[in-house]
Amino acid sequence: MGDPDVLEMVQEEERISNREAEYIFGMNEQSLSSRETSFLISEEPAFKKDEQSKDSIFFRDGIRQIDFVLSYVDDLKKEADPKAERRKEFEQNLRKTGLELEIEDKRNSEDGKTYFVKIHAPWEVLVTYAEVLGIKMPIKESDIPLPENIPFSCMLEPLKLPKNVKHPHPEYFTAQFTRHRQELFLIEDKSSFFPSSSRNRIVYYILSRCPFGVEDGKKKFGIERLLTSNTYSSAYPLHDGQYWKPSEPPNPVNGRYTLCQNWARFSYFYKEQPLDLIRDYYGEKIGMYFVFLGFYTEMLSFAAVVGLACFIYGLLSMDNNSSSTEICDPKIGGQIIMCPLCDLVCDYWRLNTTCLASKISHLFDNESTVFFAIFMGIWVTLFLEFWKQRQARMEYEWDLVDFEEEQQQLQLRPEFEAMCKHRKINAVTKEMEPYMPLYSRLPWYFLSGATVTLWMALVIACMVAVIVYRLSVFATFASFMESEASFKHVKSFLTPQITTSLSGSCLNFIVILILNFFYEKISAWITKMEIPRTYQEYESSLTLKMFLFQFVNFYSSCFYVAFFKGKFVGYPGKYTYLFNVWRSEECDPGGCLIELTTQLTIIMTGKQIFGNIKEAIYPMVLNWWRRRKARTNSEKLYSRWEQDHDLETFGSLGLFYEYLETVIQFGFVTLFVASFPLAPLLALLNNIIEIRVDAWKLTTQYRRPVAAKAHSIGVWQDILYGMAVLSVATNAFIVAFTSDIIPRLVYYYAYSKDATAPMKGYVNDSLSTFLIADFPNHTAPWEKRDFTTCRYRDYRYPPDHDQKYFHNMQYWHVLAAKMTFIIVMEHVVFLVKFLLAWMIPDVPKDVLERIKREKLMTIKILHDFELNKLKENLRANSSELAKEVLIQENKTQLAKSTV
Repeated sequence: MGDPDVLEMVQEEERISNREAEYIFGMNEQSLSSRETSFLISEEPAFKKDEQSKDSIFFRDGIRQIDFVLSYVDDLKKEADPKAERRKEFEQNLRKTGLELEIEDKRNSEDGKTYFVKIHAPWEVLVTYAEVLGIKMPIKESDIPLPENIPFSCMLEPLKLPKNVKHPHPEYFTAQFTRHRQELFLIEDKSSFFPSSSRNRIVYYILSRCPFGVEDGKKKFGIERLLTSNTYSSAYPLHDGQYWKPSEPPNPVNGRYTLCQNWARFSYFYKEQPLDLIRDYYGEKIGMYFVFLGFYTEMLSFAAVVGLACFIYGLLSMDNNSSSTEICDPKIGGQIIMCPLCDLVCDYWRLNTTCLASKISHLFDNESTVFFAIFMGIWVTLFLEFWKQRQARMEYEWDLVDFEEEQQQLQLRPEFEAMCKHRKINAVTKEMEPYMPLYSRLPWYFLSGATVTLWMALVIACMVAVIVYRLSVFATFASFMESEASFKHVKSFLTPQITTSLSGSCLNFIVILILNFFYEKISAWITKMEIPRTYQEYESSLTLKMFLFQFVNFYSSCFYVAFFKGKFVGYPGKYTYLFNVWRSEECDPGGCLIELTTQLTIIMTGKQIFGNIKEAIYPMVLNWWRRRKARTNSEKLYSRWEQDHDLETFGSLGLFYEYLETVIQFGFVTLFVASFPLAPLLALLNNIIEIRVDAWKLTTQYRRPVAAKAHSIGVWQDILYGMAVLSVATNAFIVAFTSDIIPRLVYYYAYSKDATAPMKGYVNDSLSTFLIADFPNHTAPWEKRDFTTCRYRDYRYPPDHDQKYFHNMQYWHVLAAKMTFIIVMEHVVFLVKFLLAWMIPDVPKDVLERIKREKLMTIKILHDFELNKLKENLRANSSELAKEVLIQENKTQLAKSTV
């Protein structure tokens, strides 16, 4: 007699293999259900949970890997619960497709009430759906040499990762997997041939199309509907293991730990990213986002260096600036009496009180501003053109050259199929498919358009409210700071204009965050109600809504300061009024550029800090609270699937919001960069942190997302191109109308009277004169003064002129110069943009050659394989034919001999 333990083990293995065969080749519903029930009953007493490693990612047999996990809480109080029926039928249908399921009883869970359904895809299922999804697999190691190192690459050695991390596997020639050509592919071990990202993608594909019953005469299917109805509480693929330690055998290599060590550590902020590892673990769609974010950050470094150089130039030339020198001079600026900035309560003031503001304004409003605006117009073109090349290179390296988005994005959404009552023949496939007529969608389209319009109008209304706030409190600040003796020491740098601008910008930022929070919820709900046909339509619709709203939300205040504030003020005695109550805002004597810089800095910096804190703190706090609630029985084992269950969900729109955040930042960097050369530097510092924050939260705080393919950044690329074109116009207008560059140039070349100091007298020349006696009674200050005139910023005739207070000739010269500058700058930048776009190919030459070489080799390998297969078949057929001929000859000879 043999060892009883060994005998029991052999019987157990035979029983498992029999079950796998039954699942693969199919069984009828009744026998399969009864067999599964008996299996679970027989297995439950034999299973000892304490003997299983908490890091195990296998079924109880330690052989079959867990590819996906479903969880649910069964409410025993409800009799005939429809959710239980749905789960039963859904799981039976999953088994019919060949998937293998193993259920963990709630008694084994940490909270004592959650069931876990572990799913394993056997080899036959994997090879079948790999062919359906067109997954490419290796057929031969590539003989194409790697690109040669660029010159001085040794200087970049500290930034590089080890070769085994950067390139974890060699380059291969690949082909779409086919079941009937399995011998062609490099299959060394069936259990590890398909990477875990491909396995969970295949299982999710089955889950999203598996039916679970018929309700109200409609066929119901898909895991998403079951999650929405709380039939299942969650569905997720497992992480490879713990992020703080490597896996122990028999578990496979822990990709999560490798990523955490080489990617998610903040001390590695200066290192390149392990892009191939990211792609292998999370899939191409998430991988492409990090490729884009990394490339964008690299390109920002060049813009940041130039912007910092322009800022340093402004800092070094601050003391030599003739305008601020004249403003600060007590004999010049101290003698110029300026007109009141508000009615009645505001007093006359001396120009030298804005001394510090004029010096700070010179930091951002100097000769380098024009250069930097033109440079950024060219930079954005180079960025987009080189990104095309980088994207093409990644498409080749990640086997996405022939990938069609239709395989994934143009598939019908299960929600759409479930809601459709009509059917019609597809003109392409000639098959009946779900169809929703236009009249069924029109009400939702109108509601969607009205909602977006309403919320954008609400943004504008909030911006107007902030403007009203600034207008109403400016007088309060002015009178309060004038009357309070304690403010005398701070009035030199904390003027009423600066105080109002800072408080208004902070208030505007808070309003932006509040509106953004509510609109995110509403836009997602409305997009679902539109019932988009495909995943691509859903994402496009949501992208349009969210981008339009956030564009208006984040940029409207900057557009107001840049292009409207101070442009329609009027002049003393005939000011323009908002709602006939509040007098329009005026710019500082040095221009509105410093206020635009303030607005941009507060909104951009505040958004980035708030975003990083939210991304880092929010999931960490939620996970801590969830784990604290779950771990009520510390003596029980906290299994691998339960650990992942307690993590935060990344969600199907997680990547969408990451792209949206990056694109909004891109707008700040490009649209208004002429007013703030340090914007690229702030964006660079944020992105260095952002990459590591995103990496850290994905590897440690979130469940593993389902892998998905994508060969580009999608619609975001078109949005970037649109913003790049718009940025040329906005920066040209900022330099022309918001900065003080053009008026200074006109004075320098046309109106200067001092050849040795051409800018001498510019400040006095840029201010017009107003007779105090011409003030209407309801606008003049209460106190009488001993001076008869005051000055204001404009080009108008003096009160003793025949055309008093009308625009003088210098105004028209300046206006003509501004328009000429806009036209010239736009044409120069656009000409350079088109030339660069024409000169730089979308696909690098070496990539084109590698693609052609791979296609040629793939065809040759396939040809040789089929030819050898044909020869073997012919050889086998010829030997069979020879045997038949020999038998016939023997029969003939035997018949003759008998005769």
